[in-house]
Amino acid sequence: MNEYRVDHYSRGHKNKAGYILNEAFLDRVDLRGGAYGGSYPEESGPDLTALLKTIMGMVRRNIALIGAIVAACLVLGVVVTLLIAPRYSAGVRVLIEDQADQIIEGSELQKVTNVQDAERFLQTQLGIIQSRSLTESVVESGRLDRDPAFYEAMGIDMPTQENVLKSGGSKKLDQLRKEAAIDALLGNLTVALPPDSRIVSISVSSRSAGYSAKLAQLYGQRYIERNLNQKYDSSSYARRFLADQLDEARAKVTQSERDLNQYASAAGLIRVTSQGQDGNQESVLSVTNNSLVQLNDASAKATADRIAAQDRWLTLAKAAPLAIPEVNANPAVSTLLAEKAKVEAALAEERTRHLDDFTTIKSKQAEIAEYDGRIGAIADSIKKSAYLEYQSALEREKSFAGQVDSLRGEALKEQDRGVQLAVLKRIADTNKTLYDTLLSRYNQLNATAGASSNNLTLIDKAEVPPKPYSPRLLVNIVASLVLGLVLAAAAVLLREIFDDAIRSPEDVERKLGMPLLGLIPLEKGGDVASHFDDRRSRVSEAYRSLVTNLRYSTATGLPEVLMVTSSRESEGKSTTARAVAHDIAVLGKSVLLVDADLRRPTLHNFMNDRKATGLTDVLTGEKTFDAALQQTDVPSLSYMSALPSPPDPALILSGERLPQFMEEARRKFDVVVIDSPPLLGLSDAALLANHADGVLFMVDASSFHRGAVKSALRRLALIKANMLGVVLNRFDPKVGGEDYTYYAASYYSYGEKD
Repeated sequence: MNEYRVDHYSRGHKNKAGYILNEAFLDRVDLRGGAYGGSYPEESGPDLTALLKTIMGMVRRNIALIGAIVAACLVLGVVVTLLIAPRYSAGVRVLIEDQADQIIEGSELQKVTNVQDAERFLQTQLGIIQSRSLTESVVESGRLDRDPAFYEAMGIDMPTQENVLKSGGSKKLDQLRKEAAIDALLGNLTVALPPDSRIVSISVSSRSAGYSAKLAQLYGQRYIERNLNQKYDSSSYARRFLADQLDEARAKVTQSERDLNQYASAAGLIRVTSQGQDGNQESVLSVTNNSLVQLNDASAKATADRIAAQDRWLTLAKAAPLAIPEVNANPAVSTLLAEKAKVEAALAEERTRHLDDFTTIKSKQAEIAEYDGRIGAIADSIKKSAYLEYQSALEREKSFAGQVDSLRGEALKEQDRGVQLAVLKRIADTNKTLYDTLLSRYNQLNATAGASSNNLTLIDKAEVPPKPYSPRLLVNIVASLVLGLVLAAAAVLLREIFDDAIRSPEDVERKLGMPLLGLIPLEKGGDVASHFDDRRSRVSEAYRSLVTNLRYSTATGLPEVLMVTSSRESEGKSTTARAVAHDIAVLGKSVLLVDADLRRPTLHNFMNDRKATGLTDVLTGEKTFDAALQQTDVPSLSYMSALPSPPDPALILSGERLPQFMEEARRKFDVVVIDSPPLLGLSDAALLANHADGVLFMVDASSFHRGAVKSALRRLALIKANMLGVVLNRFDPKVGGEDYTYYAASYYSYGEKD
């Protein structure tokens, strides 16, 4: 908002210093839309242009510091580069595969890794390369701990017996040398794995080009050998483990087979081995079961025979003799029937000739009866034979049934024993299967023990570097330049943070919280008074702008009593008091300039006043007010010096005559300008400020210290002095920013050629 108001205000003012100072006054009376009911647009977001100008201003103000720091860093970088011993770096490149080629199918104990763990595997390999154990193997294989050239190449001293004594004798000399060699080699080892690559670069740096190549080559070889040895050791461990497992499995197989045989013998079970499609097949032969099967078959046959014999007997028992097929088939019966037929034929013939009671007929009938008896006897014998066969079959059936019932109980008991036998057989089979598997794997490991394949391949061997990689002068110079710029930026930043100097009008409000009423430029040689007669000089313009702002500093215009003071001496308060008094008098006002610095008066010297009278005589009553007045070349401007110098100025200023003096000065003059002593360490200015309508505070921009100024302002605030604002004296536009550089170079030269 302030920048907008400054630009807006400048459109109607020729004097750039004037509108800047009036802008400070506008900030003080708070015209942010309050006094005139208006408002000004505000810019949103950071002002990059202002930020850039601020940075450039910081650079200009501290250009000497920046140049010194950068130059020191460059010189230091060159000196360090020249003092650093040249170092050479040599390296080997090793291809790391996640899985080695198998010389024999299944020869790998396990896969090195899988696709998902490839990155983890590679990082693990990098850790192995950088491990202390691998470095120790490199040191041991190359006998580096005993080689003085190694320590010289590494840039360290070879441990001696003195180091053993310094360590308190806790470590032997060989141990100290080995640890020193390992630490030195690890400190100069560099391992790099590019992204999306399996080729690892192993580099070793030292002061010797040849030694760097030797160490890098040795490192690569030991890494590959270690990987092979690790695989062989893993295979050896596996074989030892399998051998132990085989012994244990063999003992289990023997014991399980022994238990199985003993139980089979006790149970009466016979183990039978036969050839099958899948090899040898073992079965169990049971005598009881076989006997039961045979007896069961015999019992079934006996039952069938009994039923057949029973059916035959029942058939024959009720049949007539000649109805029985066996009787008719009997040869004796056939003979008897033939004889009987002959006798019956003879009987029939006889009956034709004789009666039934005839002897011949009775004889023939007796023969027939005898034949029938003999045929019946044969039939009865056949029936009896059938009956006997039935009885025999029945007895056999009963006998077999009894034996089957007896063997069935034995078979059931034997079946129960077979369950335990099956359990023992399963245990024996399991132990045998495990033994066969372990034996097969053991034989395979024995066959592949010396056929290990490495998953590491040496791509590039180490070569002797033709030139050192360090130090690099150009790189070090660039690094020193960057470091110098960084340090310079930090130094400038710290200096700006803790710097109390006021370099621009914005710093007055930001650091002091006071409005800026005047901006007095810095003149060469510091002689400002010599420019008062030149009304077109920039000093005269600046003081006229100050007077213009003082006319608007209060509601009634110029203050009747204006006190000019500062925190310390030599900040331009006396010169400013004379210039302000002169410019106000030029405006037609009656002005009295009072030198109230009773301790170090200067006004009489500037006015070439030879009279040793002034304010001290008036306050002590030695002279009247009018008698102490002196006239100047300007008709409306009078002055009163501080002569003579009193022994105790504070006592005089605190007396009753000072208020009377101020009252008389107010009556006789329109404006009274008091050149007071500085505030710090003195009470004079505080006593005078109580009688002033306004206090104009001077600040020396070339030697400003915020702490002193703030202490002075606090003292004025304690006595409730009316602070009008700050005048920035000896302002150098070149350190205030680009805008003020233009202000100095362009505006103050405006019109000089006319």
